[in-house]
Amino acid sequence: MKTVLTLASAATALTLLALPHAASAQAQVVKIDGSSTVFPITEGVAEDFQKSKKGAVKVTVGISGTGGGFKKFCRDEIDISGASRPILKKEMADCKAAGVEYFELPVAFDALTVVMNPKNAFLKQITVAELKAIWEPAAQGKIMKWNQVNPAWPDAPIKLFGAGADSGTFDYFTEAINGKSKASRGDFTASEDDNVLVQGVSQDVNAIGYFGFAYYAENMARLKAVPIVEKAGKPAVLPSMETVLAGTYQPLARPIFIYVNAKSMAKPEVKEFIDFYMKEGPKIAKEVKYVPLPAKAYTTNLEHLAKGKKGTVFGGESEVGVTIDALLAREAKL
Repeated sequence: MKTVLTLASAATALTLLALPHAASAQAQVVKIDGSSTVFPITEGVAEDFQKSKKGAVKVTVGISGTGGGFKKFCRDEIDISGASRPILKKEMADCKAAGVEYFELPVAFDALTVVMNPKNAFLKQITVAELKAIWEPAAQGKIMKWNQVNPAWPDAPIKLFGAGADSGTFDYFTEAINGKSKASRGDFTASEDDNVLVQGVSQDVNAIGYFGFAYYAENMARLKAVPIVEKAGKPAVLPSMETVLAGTYQPLARPIFIYVNAKSMAKPEVKEFIDFYMKEGPKIAKEVKYVPLPAKAYTTNLEHLAKGKKGTVFGGESEVGVTIDALLAREAKL
């Protein structure tokens, strides 16, 4: 974000000087908003792209959450929306009503990570059923202590931190754990900014929360990941690149996307940025601790753009448990 602010200041200075080329330089803007989960990849790509263009193009990257990003995207206010879940039917209808067509480009896989305070000595693992007991709507105001979930755990308050309602992470987590998107207790500290959640969990020994793997990887000294047991008889699995690739980190492994306004692709700066993203994105995804897709996925994305293959392969549903292989098979059929 520092780079973006610096460039914005530079653009303002040029405008004040009223130089002849200021207007054209200022016009070269790529507007992005959406998921805080996708943000670390897009921010890294944006910084490198701006350097490669020597300041001729400004890329702004916001983090209003997947839902917040789609609201702006479907009002035709931004060029690109980052999403930690596929576009939903209501959002598809909003885009259609506004005449916004789009390309759906998967950019990586994330291991949605359940985190605890590093001083927590009792939480060795947690089952999906225990997570549901903590987070389901019926738990609100009732499940307030750890020993209410598991009698082996202490008589201590549970402090909950989770994604805000405009977050795709909130949608995905609630569907994966509670069986229905957006079905959740409401008495927890919520934010679309994952850094707020990191801060909360790191400061309370009785805290538990969830967000994208990149924010955990960046804060390993302040947090511990909780191993997940999908169902009885299965081993506890930690989030990692290896477990996501193997398909064993379930049900919390998920694809993450950018959506590109089809009309924006007519702008050279947007087309250049997307080409750059598909080339450099896999490397940056790995750097920020997400799982890059196989090379074929990025070339397929570019083929879809070149051939005008717009729309989504998900039909407006936020699905749980989609593997990398299954995602690639769907994209190939678009």
